Amino acid sequence: MEVRNLKIDEIKPYENNPRNNDSAVDATANSIKEFGWRQPIVVDKDKVIVAGHTRYYAAKKLGYDVVPVVDASDLSDEQVRAYRLADNKTGELADWDLDMLDIELDDINDIDMSDFGFEEEIDIFDAEEKPAYDSSNGEKGSLSRDFIVPPFSIIDFSKQEFIQRKNNWNDKIQDHAKARAGATTYTTDHLEGNGSNDETGGVSLLNPALCEVICKWFLPQQGKTFDCFAGDTAFGFVSSYLGNEFTGIELRKEQVEFNQSRVDEFGLNAKYICDDGQNVSKHIPAESQDLLFSCPPYFDLEVYSDDPNDASNQDSYEDFIKILRNAFTNAVDRLKDNRFACIVIGEIRDKNGFYYSFGRDIVEIFEDAGMHLYNDIVLKTPIGTGAIRARNNMKNRKVVIIHQKLLVFYKGSNPSRDIQKEFTVIDFPESEEV
Repeated sequence: MEVRNLKIDEIKPYENNPRNNDSAVDATANSIKEFGWRQPIVVDKDKVIVAGHTRYYAAKKLGYDVVPVVDASDLSDEQVRAYRLADNKTGELADWDLDMLDIELDDINDIDMSDFGFEEEIDIFDAEEKPAYDSSNGEKGSLSRDFIVPPFSIIDFSKQEFIQRKNNWNDKIQDHAKARAGATTYTTDHLEGNGSNDETGGVSLLNPALCEVICKWFLPQQGKTFDCFAGDTAFGFVSSYLGNEFTGIELRKEQVEFNQSRVDEFGLNAKYICDDGQNVSKHIPAESQDLLFSCPPYFDLEVYSDDPNDASNQDSYEDFIKILRNAFTNAVDRLKDNRFACIVIGEIRDKNGFYYSFGRDIVEIFEDAGMHLYNDIVLKTPIGTGAIRARNNMKNRKVVIIHQKLLVFYKGSNPSRDIQKEFTVIDFPESEEV
């Protein structure tokens, strides 16, 4: 690449430039003034700009008579048109890792980054990125360090650091859905959103990194946790590994035995009981628990057994909801006052493609039991096979679901007053990294 200087008056902007550069000119001018010319303007054989319109207008603003250019006269007319568009488009395809951006901005002290268009990001970090605690060396914390993931209404499972955290937990848990070998998984497109995993033959497994987040956010320090639809090993393992006492009710004997073997190997304070989740009151005293967690079956999305009491093995959606209502109503009575229930759900379609009102029904069950919806969190999941299914789905105008929901309910009448009395400030030192 040969860079040469050219008088700015000899350069011509492309008259059909589809990119509006006006809003970026000031920031680019500030960048040139601070750092000098580091990227030349690209021109064609007629000295018409191919790439670098914003730099051209910034140079004009700064009063430059001569600017560095690169000649693209070796490109055909079609290549010039394509490159002009591609040069602008490729920049749109990247996004910011906000935690890493925060670290980089924190390390820049003598240069005002708002001069280069970072006003919004700086405002966000000034307002949102306050540390939850002051570490011993006085360093500022970040939301991801203090809370595992930023405490926003969307948790992005697809981010690499969260995937790594999930993998670290899974290396310990070693649950590959072995105890669900007999489960029937329906792979029609109403499987959307259940977190299915090719490594488990399509059977869904709970994300253990999410379990860690829930324990850190919604437990008053350490305490007693339980699940009336225990399912796989993830929550019980993570909860007890973090120092809590866990009780899980699970209908399938093989799953109970497998789960118990995993927590026993680590000497964890977790107990699995083989019974119907509707009988939770037989095994757990009233008002004794500090957190209810559950990821209940998604109706017949995965049928785990032929037991008539299995919620996944019901003939109708109404019978399925009746089982969940009985179990969760009894479970709420096991919770102490001023405590949370965290329920992971995904919307499910009927055989005709219409949604059941699963989310609304869960909210109604808990409200009838005396708890109120406190947080509605979207769990963004990796796209996985969604990209393959999307084209076929759109023949029927159905979008592929790439999220689940974490519905957080509170048992109490005045959370604004009572939560800060019952719950301590979240402290997540780096020594607790998985």
